[in-house]
Amino acid sequence: MPQDPMDFEWSYWIEWGRERILWLLAGHLLVSQMSRLLVEKYKPWCLMVYGMAACWLLLGIKGFAVILLHAAISFAVAQFQLSLLTWLCSLILLSTLRIPAVEETKRKWYETENEYYLLLFTVSVRCLFCTSFSLEYCWRAPAQKSSHSFPWMLAYVFYYPTFHNGPLVNFDEFSKQMRREEAFSVKTNLSILIMGIIRIFFWWCLAELMIHLMYIHALYSSALPLESASYWALGGLALAQVLFFYVKYLVLYGVPGLLLQMDGLKPPALPCCVSLMHSFTKMWRSFDVGLHRFLVRYIYVPMGGSQSSLLGTLLSTALTFAFVSYWHGGQSYLWYWGTLNWLGVIVENGTKRILSISLIQDLI
Repeated sequence: MPQDPMDFEWSYWIEWGRERILWLLAGHLLVSQMSRLLVEKYKPWCLMVYGMAACWLLLGIKGFAVILLHAAISFAVAQFQLSLLTWLCSLILLSTLRIPAVEETKRKWYETENEYYLLLFTVSVRCLFCTSFSLEYCWRAPAQKSSHSFPWMLAYVFYYPTFHNGPLVNFDEFSKQMRREEAFSVKTNLSILIMGIIRIFFWWCLAELMIHLMYIHALYSSALPLESASYWALGGLALAQVLFFYVKYLVLYGVPGLLLQMDGLKPPALPCCVSLMHSFTKMWRSFDVGLHRFLVRYIYVPMGGSQSSLLGTLLSTALTFAFVSYWHGGQSYLWYWGTLNWLGVIVENGTKRILSISLIQDLI
């Protein structure tokens, strides 16, 4: 039975996974386990070299140079130890991905659109990693700068399991866990690997069944069946789409999450089932946990967050969603999406504040 071809993200990553990425992830696993077994002290540098080699192989010398240049520029700007300047640098580097002349130049480096998109997705995710490292560098005391050197930045930026699509791991978490030396057990790691592969294979089979049998995205791409459907049917289609999105990310984040565990690191929690969520706030906290931690640590809290005035909280939340919309591409529909999510979070938090008033509590 033919599959629904309209979900670009799933088809794209499955195709790349089968062709090269899964093999490169298997190579990372081999290098990681050998380095943990033989040279635990040098594990970060072994993985850094492997990540650089994998990047060179997939994206070519020019793609590798672009990512290295982004890291070098971010590190150079971080030397001024000004968070605002670091953010300005990050936004400028991110904006270069959307300059038509630059896009055309990069397209000419590759034979197919898929190769160009792989560079685009990788660089956009690397921008977040560079931002995380640079801000942590700005906030560290001079005595701690040795743990935030350029080699450590490269080890973080070129860490291969999270290289192309995430999940996002903040530098402070990555650095602490990567430096930690712990007892290595082949038997324990093997059991983690086998159970992890079984779970991911089950999720992949479920996603493939959904995309071969349900045709959710094909229905959404045509106005005629949507116009003739009842409201109950439209609600069912919406639920089916978000459920597929959830299962898809169990696979896309489950594979790198398993490798993080094999490397002795703690991955961000996998997405919670969307059927269990009833609020915008819980959705943002529980679906992409790595991105949520990034947004809270580097945007929401520094801007005042919930500890500031009502206006400050509104501004902090608005800037957070504005960045999310811009990072995802900045198209008009993404700004509408970000605005609606912002309004949803504001209404929920406002309702909670109203319900916490003693007079309202007494009435309840």
